[in-house]
Amino acid sequence: MSKSLAKFLALLAAGALLLAACGSGDTETEDASDDESTEASDESSEESDEDHSDDDAMEDDAMEDDAMEDGTDGACADEEVLCVGLVTDVGKVDDKSFNQSAWAGVQQLEADMGAKVDFIETQDSTDYATNIGSFLDQDYDVVVTVGFALGEATLAAAAENPDTYFVGVDQFQGEEVANVAGLIFPEDQAGFLAGALAGLVTETDVVAQVLGTDLVPPVVAFKEGFEGGVAYSNPDAEVISTYHPGGLDVAFGDPDWGASTARQAIDNNADVIFGAGGSTGNGALAEVAKEGGDAFCIGVDTDQWETVPEAQPCLITSAMKLITPGVVDIVAAQQAGDAPTGNYVGDVGLADYHDFGDVIDADVQAQIAELTPQVLAGDVPTGYAP
Repeated sequence: MSKSLAKFLALLAAGALLLAACGSGDTETEDASDDESTEASDESSEESDEDHSDDDAMEDDAMEDDAMEDGTDGACADEEVLCVGLVTDVGKVDDKSFNQSAWAGVQQLEADMGAKVDFIETQDSTDYATNIGSFLDQDYDVVVTVGFALGEATLAAAAENPDTYFVGVDQFQGEEVANVAGLIFPEDQAGFLAGALAGLVTETDVVAQVLGTDLVPPVVAFKEGFEGGVAYSNPDAEVISTYHPGGLDVAFGDPDWGASTARQAIDNNADVIFGAGGSTGNGALAEVAKEGGDAFCIGVDTDQWETVPEAQPCLITSAMKLITPGVVDIVAAQQAGDAPTGNYVGDVGLADYHDFGDVIDADVQAQIAELTPQVLAGDVPTGYAP
């Protein structure tokens, strides 16, 4: 039973009780004059009209409240309204990394195209299909799902809803599907550039990586690319690479493990640490920052100078996947009638050095500047074999 119907029935019951109470009143009421009875009847009629008006208003308010709670105002059924919903992988839209970058892209669609936007944060991987279905039930035009783990649920929903367009971030498409675009990136290239920089700035010849799970191919690509970059710029350097031991539900949301793993690497003489694992990696960056400049850190996915300010004391750059513009470009093309399908390869690169522009030697910066276009063009192999 809806909330509004329950309230209406309650009001009818209250009215019945009032009528019963009037029927059992004093005999003085029965002895009143005809004029008084007529006047009372008129007043009662006016009050009844007012009561019904109030009841209608209360019912309308209740229906509006229900709509707000359900997130459905009917707007998405209008062909003139673009509705874009985002479903995160297990994690938050303010994870300062992967999910946040995708959500920033959806928010830009709101600013640039007037889209109605919303998000659902997945708490458990068993909820992927349910969360996607919530947007489908509301007639959303585009659903953006974030993360490799959502790939299967995204394709299943797309097959059942051919009129809805899906963007799967980090979801490689083995076969082209008419209403699905997989936004993928050459993470190995970004990792390679980060590794090359680490190899050039390390003074101990020991660098480290704190990573999410190896169950996710992009994480493996970052890891192997980073190792290839270190070997390219400093063959004598050692790389300590550590994956989170947990599964998809926990590997990217464990900053305490990230911090303790970074601390172990520092204790083993590492002076540059790459954190690539969502909140887990952020924990590593924050731990390195406690070294007060004696060790460097490198962020991932977005320019984490902006998103993880606590890492600024050590953050020399970030290995970026330009997720935000990738999401915007795909949906804009779809709205223009040229919807990308299959795999859409987004851009990668290193973030600005920010305050470390005066710390990192000019010669090192020049080497990275020269190397970058060669790596991005594929002229320098990264060592990653998917």
